[in-house]
Amino acid sequence: MTLSRRTLLAAGAASVAAPVVGAGAAQANPERTYRLTVLGTSDTHGNVYNWDYYKDAEYDDSAHNDVGVAKLAALVKKLRAEATGATLVLDAGDTIQGTPLATYYAKQEPITTTGEKHPMARAMNVLKYDAVTLGNHEFNYGLPLLDLWIRQLGFPALAANAVHAGTGRPAFTPYVIKKVSPGRHAPTLRVGILGLTNPGVAIWDRANVEGRLEFLDLVATAAKWVPIMRARGADIVLISAHGGDSGTSSYGPELPNENPSALIAEQVPGIDAILFGHAHAEVAQRFVTNIRTGKQVLLSEPSKWGQRLTKMDFELVRRHGRWAVTTKSSVTLNTNTVEPDPHVLAAVRGQHNKTVAYVNQVVATSAGELSAASSRYEDTPILDFINQVQTDTVTAALAGTEYASLPVLSIAAPFSRTAVFPPGDVKIKDVAGLYIYDNTLEAVVLTGAEVKAYLEYSAKYFVTLAPGAPADPATISDPAVPDYNYDVFSGVDYDIDISRPVGSRITRLQLAGADVDPAARFVVAVNNYRRSGGGNFPGIVKTQVYNAQQEIRQLLIDWAQARGVIDPADFFVKNWQLVRDGVPVEF
Repeated sequence: MTLSRRTLLAAGAASVAAPVVGAGAAQANPERTYRLTVLGTSDTHGNVYNWDYYKDAEYDDSAHNDVGVAKLAALVKKLRAEATGATLVLDAGDTIQGTPLATYYAKQEPITTTGEKHPMARAMNVLKYDAVTLGNHEFNYGLPLLDLWIRQLGFPALAANAVHAGTGRPAFTPYVIKKVSPGRHAPTLRVGILGLTNPGVAIWDRANVEGRLEFLDLVATAAKWVPIMRARGADIVLISAHGGDSGTSSYGPELPNENPSALIAEQVPGIDAILFGHAHAEVAQRFVTNIRTGKQVLLSEPSKWGQRLTKMDFELVRRHGRWAVTTKSSVTLNTNTVEPDPHVLAAVRGQHNKTVAYVNQVVATSAGELSAASSRYEDTPILDFINQVQTDTVTAALAGTEYASLPVLSIAAPFSRTAVFPPGDVKIKDVAGLYIYDNTLEAVVLTGAEVKAYLEYSAKYFVTLAPGAPADPATISDPAVPDYNYDVFSGVDYDIDISRPVGSRITRLQLAGADVDPAARFVVAVNNYRRSGGGNFPGIVKTQVYNAQQEIRQLLIDWAQARGVIDPADFFVKNWQLVRDGVPVEF
């Protein structure tokens, strides 16, 4: 893993225990100190074993990180044994989506049909969490599956800002107050834990929640519930939030902020610490000053997939019959320092093995190697494979309708830089490695002007390439724009001039050799995440002309199985390129 400068600074500060403002100087008669340790995970995304299902091998990366709940459980067990006070274990969400293991028990053998316990419920119950917050990806598979998974857990699932549409009543448990002993013969310590999920669910999983659930502002929700928790006896208040600390959003202003954890700490009094997730960043320790009380709020984010475990430590004393926090600090611990917990492995072994067997099924033969390594900056057959399947599916579905005469365009994104179809056998794991999200296929009608505006927005992915500057694949894209927010079209021909300013880069847009008429109408095949507003692309949030709730990954598998051979000669058309002053960019 390559750590950002902010992460390195945070990690460097992680061993410094910050005194709590107002704690006072050392007293003549030393007070007895007690300890609370809070262990935090987030964004485990269906990882239990330290396993890469796409490579069919143990997980590894350039930094030799490990993944999975089994690794987390081993580290938690070690820290529990070492603890001198109370220990709580929390998770900040995005749990049941992200690996073929999680997908298998949502799609191939859904737990809602079989009644089987979800592998993430099995693993987390062995670890014995105290509470989990719902992340936005918990809603990917619909409310029935989510509700069943929650019932399978041996601990509460929290989401205070998710409310029933119309009534505004909490749809899930808002908070819990845990009673613990922070030391031998210590009075009971009441720890309030408030869970907050991401408002982006209303966009990203609109089909699953629209008209049923609403997602309120996280800052306002915290401001509502923290005083209630304090009034009901919470001595310490922790927030487990599925929202980063950047204060920015990937969508427009129509929804509450996506990443407001630092704003919550700053604006809502009465909070001691926030465990947060969603951004997949490693923030070992961050302090934010509350503007109303002047007190320091501790924040930490433990990276992703079980690679890190947050460890928050609070020192407490009793004053005038009440608990007071004197110091608090946090670190993030690397799970590659322990062996996986055998009890977690045993609990999920059968499901893991079944998933491994499934993803190794052969679906087709590839005529040659197809790689996604360069799909970000040049037209590649492997992305055209996605677009061809989407185009064929929508074209067939709209035959005989009023839209049958319109040209069908398709949108795909370079989700993975490592995806490859090897020559010869192509397996389900290869297709899943190319299309890593559980998106479904939809289609809308766009005008030529809207297609151009969409492409202009997508083209902000690239940095401006000055005259004479070398073109380097490693630096050609803006690091602030993730790969999944760069889209390419099939069905039209276009140039992206990256010597020009953002907003005026599409210098050629043609269909069959003629310039696209701004008033022309097109059917555009697109995934449900984008069509619902994910990424805030212009013009795409429209009523669908096609929406059969078909998962794109499965459509790719079905298409390959039906033909038996994946041959670029059947679908690859070079239709877009990067240019500089009209001259194709060479890498």
